[in-house]
Amino acid sequence: MEFLADYGLFLLKTVTIAGAIILLLGAVASMGMRHKSRTEGELVVKRLNDDIEEYKEVIEDAVLEKDELKALHKQRDKEDKAEEKAERKRVKDGLESKSIKKRVYVIDFNGDVRASEVDLLRHEITAILTSIRPDDEVVLRLESAGGMVHTYGLAASQLKRIRDKGVTLTICVDEVAASGGYMMACLANRIVAAPFALVGSIGVMAQLPNFNKLLKKHDVDFELFTAGEYKRTVTMFGQNTAKARDKFQSDLEETHTLFKQHIQRYRPRLDMTAVANGDVWYGQQAVELKLIDELGTSDDYIFDACANSDVFSVRYEYRKTLQERIGFAVQGGIGKAVTTVLNRVQQQAVSKS
Repeated sequence: MEFLADYGLFLLKTVTIAGAIILLLGAVASMGMRHKSRTEGELVVKRLNDDIEEYKEVIEDAVLEKDELKALHKQRDKEDKAEEKAERKRVKDGLESKSIKKRVYVIDFNGDVRASEVDLLRHEITAILTSIRPDDEVVLRLESAGGMVHTYGLAASQLKRIRDKGVTLTICVDEVAASGGYMMACLANRIVAAPFALVGSIGVMAQLPNFNKLLKKHDVDFELFTAGEYKRTVTMFGQNTAKARDKFQSDLEETHTLFKQHIQRYRPRLDMTAVANGDVWYGQQAVELKLIDELGTSDDYIFDACANSDVFSVRYEYRKTLQERIGFAVQGGIGKAVTTVLNRVQQQAVSKS
């Protein structure tokens, strides 16, 4: 057992040293690339109908007999030819072509406290708006438990750009759209949420520790200098006065009022007195409260859309620098190596016992 433990430590040290060397080489290699902007990125567009068709073909190849598969392909070829003939006749008669389908653009937003993906969102929406048609639709797969008011306010404003164009915006929530997440969700013409997705939390929260008593106990003075009566209200290190607390609470209440007004503007049927108390509800409860419009998953919604529309996922991606690519590769390699070593040591220990 002692030998195995020593061997494991040796391997871990070797992996660590190798990783450090690779990181150093990556840093040196990327020094000449520092002048490039980190904001450079690219737009990735994928037709989701192709994925559905591919899944379908793979399943059919696996479950159907050769004769059944041959007959199915023959039938589809016959239907395609009939549709082509009908399409030519429509064009000849001056009728609207059936080949022009509605387009559905699918984007994603996975929110953290800072709504960090808002910059990606603005690129994606700008790209979609360059070629959007009035009858098209934008579907946002939204996941967020909320965060900072100003960043989520900006994210909501990006979604308003779609509404302002008169284009239908559908938001699908599979897990959670609470607080700032619901601030975004309420911009939708239609909100679809999974039965156990968490929705709501229409409230405002702020909390901070205060170390004033601890500092006094150790004879440490804390002095804060400001210009302007409300430049700073409550602090972490000073003694908070009743007036400062009242002002801070007043600011929270004002923010809550603005939050409610924002939601009421886009969800006028909501009973704000019933839902704007900071509580959250599951999707099946949220339907009754009119927080959402229907139950369902984003998978079902997009699958159904593929039947009659051309559905495209749109994603803006930042280009990773050489240093970042090497760093991620090394991090993954070290993690796998450490896990492998620990598993082997554990297996040997079990076999010896």
